[in-house]
Amino acid sequence: MEKNTGKTECLNYVIYRLKEKEKIIGLTSIGIDGESVDQVTETPKPEIEIYPGTIFITSEKHYKQKQLTAEILDITQKSTALGRLITARAKDFGKVICSGPSQTVWLKEIIDKTRDMGVDLFLVDGALSRKSSASPSITESMILTTGAAVAPGIDDIVKKTAFLVKLINIESFDTEHHEILMGKEKGLYIITKDNELIDTGIESGLFADKLSPEILNKASAIFLSGILTDRFIELIRLQNTKNKIIILVKDFTKIFITKEKYHGFLKSGGEIRVLLKPKLIAVCINPLSPIGYKLDSNLLAEKLHNAINLPIYDIKNIQK
Repeated sequence: MEKNTGKTECLNYVIYRLKEKEKIIGLTSIGIDGESVDQVTETPKPEIEIYPGTIFITSEKHYKQKQLTAEILDITQKSTALGRLITARAKDFGKVICSGPSQTVWLKEIIDKTRDMGVDLFLVDGALSRKSSASPSITESMILTTGAAVAPGIDDIVKKTAFLVKLINIESFDTEHHEILMGKEKGLYIITKDNELIDTGIESGLFADKLSPEILNKASAIFLSGILTDRFIELIRLQNTKNKIIILVKDFTKIFITKEKYHGFLKSGGEIRVLLKPKLIAVCINPLSPIGYKLDSNLLAEKLHNAINLPIYDIKNIQK
């Protein structure tokens, strides 16, 4: 949810436990992770530690900085800003910096390719600004990290985390137009009460005010191919249509709305649904604030669990 919520600590713990189970894992990052110093805050960071047999994918720049011996399995033809992507198998224990594909389609291609390399489980290191890696079209399940970096008090952390979990758990929408809509990269579409799919001809949610009352009154759902914002919700709410409106997006990573607008839209009779719902399996917490103070880990875990009913872990409190 923020920097310094313990994402890399969580990742390292998962890797450690998978080693115990003798799993062959694949690993990459949608951003950059594993550096010893944060490039934004200039504070020390935990590094990513992997074991022999791990298949990792990183850029040419960061492959050269690895602290282990590895066998190169593949080099991509196309490049990122940090060079081509190298797929390699670790030959011993050591540390790596992961900087993988910047596009979700490319990420999915890479994950699929490693299946032929004997990978049992592929781990994708996420990034605060790129929720797309958590899309259920890419990954089968996800772990969320939160903590004292999110807010100064336990109750505020719980409220903010619980709202994000609510968005992650938004129910899916069953439609025969599922595959067609998943393939749409732009535009607004209407699913009518008669289950007909209509292209409104409007390219973006930015122009939702061009939706006519006549079109909206035919709709059982409005599919938005791009991101869902407060402005879009407000424009739809103000249309005063005669029927309940369902706003449909691909998955929770497309939702960028405030808690106030979300609940206001629901109170007005609207609904928000997704084509794909992810599987959130756990939340990891870091009670230590980047500015130095530390919250009560047990109390934070207890309150979070009561609010979202998921397993809560403070990795530092787990004895290896």
